[in-house]
Amino acid sequence: MNNPVLSLKDARLSLNGNAGMVDILRGITLDVIKGETVGLVGPSGSGKSSLLMLMGGLERATGGTVKALGRDLGAMDEDALARMRRDHMGVVFQSFHLIPTMTALENTATPLELGGVENAFERALQELETVGLGHRADHYPGQLSGGEQQRVALARASVTRPDILLADEPTGNLDEENGKAIMDLLFGLRDRHGATLVLVTHAPDLAARCDRVIQLRDGQVADEAAQEAAE
Repeated sequence: MNNPVLSLKDARLSLNGNAGMVDILRGITLDVIKGETVGLVGPSGSGKSSLLMLMGGLERATGGTVKALGRDLGAMDEDALARMRRDHMGVVFQSFHLIPTMTALENTATPLELGGVENAFERALQELETVGLGHRADHYPGQLSGGEQQRVALARASVTRPDILLADEPTGNLDEENGKAIMDLLFGLRDRHGATLVLVTHAPDLAARCDRVIQLRDGQVADEAAQEAAE
C-alpha cells in the first residue's frame, strides 16, 4: 500500500468555549493516499472544517497524531508549520482571504516570494492565465467579482505545485455558474499538478466528483464511501 500523504490516528480537538471545554473532534483515524480526492461532508458543526484545519496544521490536535508527508505536525513549532504549508500545501477558503492592498498578480506570487523563488511573478502570471484571469492580473480584489476572487485564491494555492491541496467550501460563496467553474478548475489543477485534494463541501455534485466521501457527525467519522470514477 502507498504511504499515506495524510495520516490521522485518534486525532482529537477540544477548544475552550463559553461553557468550558468543547470537544470538536472526537477520535478521527483516517489515511489519505497520494493523488486521492477526498470529500468531507456532514451537517454544520460536525467538525469538517476543523478536521481540514488539523490536516493543514492551522489547528493543533489536542490528542492523537496528525502526520503530513510522514511528518508529525504536532511536533513542529509555528515556523516549521508555516514552512510546511508554504512548501507542500495549498489552502483555499470559502471567503477567499486575498490581501486587499495587493493586485491579483501580487496575491498569487506571495507564496513564491516567501519561498525565495526568483521568477515568482512570471510563474504567478502563468497560473492566473491557467484560471482565466491573466487579463485581470493588475486588478485589486475589490475590483473583482466573487468568482474572480476565488480563481485568484485557487491560483495562489496551486502556484507552488503543492503536494496537498486543501479546500474549505470553495464554492460556498458563489452562484451556481461560478461554483461549477471553480469545481472544474479545482479538479483540473489537481490533475495538472498531481496534488492530493481534500475538500469540505455541502454541495452533493462536488462531493460526487471525489474518489472517496467521508461523512462526519458530532466530531466523528459517521460513514465512508468510495465513489465510482467519473467517465
